[in-house]
Amino acid sequence: MSRMSMVEAIRDAHFVTMERDERVVVFGQDVGYFGGVFRCTQGLQERFGKNRCFDTPINESGIIGAAIGMAAYGLRPCVEIQFADYVYPAYDQIVSEAARLRHRSAGDFTAPITIRMPTGGGIFGGQTHSQSPEAIFTHVAGLKTIIPSNPYDAKGLLIASIQDDDPVIFLEPKRLYNGPFDGHHERAIVPWSAHPLGEVPEGEYTVPLGVARVHRTGNDLTVLTYGTLVHVAETAAAETGIDAEIIDLRSLVPLDLDTIIESVRKTGRCVIAHEATLTSGFGAELAALVQEHAMWSLEAPIMRVTGFDTPYPHAHEWDYFPGPARVGAAFRAILDRG
Repeated sequence: MSRMSMVEAIRDAHFVTMERDERVVVFGQDVGYFGGVFRCTQGLQERFGKNRCFDTPINESGIIGAAIGMAAYGLRPCVEIQFADYVYPAYDQIVSEAARLRHRSAGDFTAPITIRMPTGGGIFGGQTHSQSPEAIFTHVAGLKTIIPSNPYDAKGLLIASIQDDDPVIFLEPKRLYNGPFDGHHERAIVPWSAHPLGEVPEGEYTVPLGVARVHRTGNDLTVLTYGTLVHVAETAAAETGIDAEIIDLRSLVPLDLDTIIESVRKTGRCVIAHEATLTSGFGAELAALVQEHAMWSLEAPIMRVTGFDTPYPHAHEWDYFPGPARVGAAFRAILDRG
């Protein structure tokens, strides 16, 4: 076991998969010589050469299109979109080609590609470097959508994603890359711990896609969340003294519905928390599923704590961010109802 940050765990997953399988290739903007804007691919080009880890032009559609072609003919590309905010020019390639290739070819071709993207706030990047677009991928049949919350899961889930035979959207909360500091601005310190380092096994292991994790057991209410908000919810529980059970979804599609419903039936209350905007966020899907499968166990209405329906601000990032105060207020409110 080694103590690693999420950046180090992701980098280690690349080394493990590229060492094990020569079909794995890594490419994207600045991922080669520079090692990625967040250094998640640092050292790969030096170790495996420019044929297996290389830089691309600023062309997200071209990056994904090339990856689909490579995957159809036997390679396993793991590509990086420098920020999740930049993925929209490539959305048609992802939806119309990658997600449908297995189906439209009647299984003759598959698209075993992993698309890594830093997501969410935490670096004062403003509206063009802070978005959380996970919901637009969960709507697309044929895609898997993964969001880790800690270094152990980041490595295990990434290895499992690269080994998967279908396209995987792998969203990495940049707020958790290196813990409470963003590496550049002291003002990025926030009053809660993001657990920057974690125990990570050496070598190869996988965390199965589609299996949630009970991050914290409790009896008062259930929190359904993922990524950065797992740690926010933990801090909110500690600050309020409320016995919250926190479910780290890890995988949005496929979704571990059994773990969700078991927890809600136990606690009778459900709070959903995510950084993305409220309207049509993935929390709406979670609320519908809980209502459908556990309505008779609910003792209060389901509550959502999310980002606001506005562009992500720069100067007021922590006012926008659903931090422990807002999550804790939802805990108190739901216990006062029903």
